[in-house]
Amino acid sequence: MNRQQLISQIVEDVLKDKGLAHMCCKDGICTDGLCVVHNKDGVKNIVSSGATRVTAGVGVDAAGGVESDLARMIDHTLLKPEATVEQIEKLTAEAKKFHFASVCINPSYVPLCAKLLKDTDVKVCTVIGFPLGATSSESKAFETERAIRDGANEVDMVINVGRLKSGDYEYVESDIFAVVSTARRYRVLTKVIIETGLLTDEEKIKACMLAKRAGADFVKTSTGFSKGGATTGDIALMRFVVGSAMGVKASGGVRSREDALKLVASGADRIGASASVAIAGGATTAGGGY
Repeated sequence: MNRQQLISQIVEDVLKDKGLAHMCCKDGICTDGLCVVHNKDGVKNIVSSGATRVTAGVGVDAAGGVESDLARMIDHTLLKPEATVEQIEKLTAEAKKFHFASVCINPSYVPLCAKLLKDTDVKVCTVIGFPLGATSSESKAFETERAIRDGANEVDMVINVGRLKSGDYEYVESDIFAVVSTARRYRVLTKVIIETGLLTDEEKIKACMLAKRAGADFVKTSTGFSKGGATTGDIALMRFVVGSAMGVKASGGVRSREDALKLVASGADRIGASASVAIAGGATTAGGGY
C-alpha cells in the first residue's frame, strides 16, 4: 500500500470509527467535489499552488537583497519570551520598510504594533494559547477577543495536543471553534497550529479534519517551540486532508529558499521561517531559529 492509499484508508477509518462525517456530504452524496475522499485527483494538483506567506525573524537589512514580490509573502516574526520593546519596535520598522505582509508577535505587544503600523499595509498577527495549547477554551476565546480589540488582524491558535492524543475529539473541535467563532465576528483569519512533531500521521489527519470542521482558515505545522518542524511529508499529508478549501502553513526548520520551494511544491500556502534573507533573497543556506 503506497502513502496515498494509506492516507485514504486512515481518513475512511477515522470517518467511520470516530463519527467525523464528511462536511461536504448530504444524504451520502458529495455536494462540492472538493473533499479528500471524493476528489483525490484534484488534491494531487494542489501542489502547483504558490506560497502566499513566509514568516521571518528580526534583523533583515537592505543588504539582504529582499525581493519586493517576496517581501509581501513574509510574516515578520518575533515570539521569543525575552523579546524587548526595542526589538519589537525594530521588527515593525523593518516590516514597514520592506512592506512585509505582517508582524507576528505575542499578544502583549499587539497594541504597540497596531499603533506603530497604523495607516500602513502591514497586518498584525498574534498567537493564542501559545505555545502549549493547554489553556482552557474559554481562556483562548477571551485571549482572541482581547487581541482583536487591541488591533490583531490574524490569530494563530494552538490546539490542545493532550486532548487530541486522548481521543477527546469533541473537546478539540470545540476548542478550535471557540477561537474561530470569536475571530469570525471581526472577520479575522484563524490558523490552527497542530504541532506535528508530537503527533502520529493518524493524529495529524484527525487534527486537520477537526480544524476544517470547526471552520478554521488554515492548518499550521508547528509553534517552533516543540520538537520537530515542517517536513514535505507532513505538508503533503495536511494538504491532502484539507483539500483546496483551507490553507496550509509550514513552520519550523525552514532555512533557505530551497527549503521553502520544496514545501510549496508539497502543498504549502505559507511558510514559517526565521531565515528571511535566505528565503526571500535566494541564498541556499542560513542559520537562526524560529
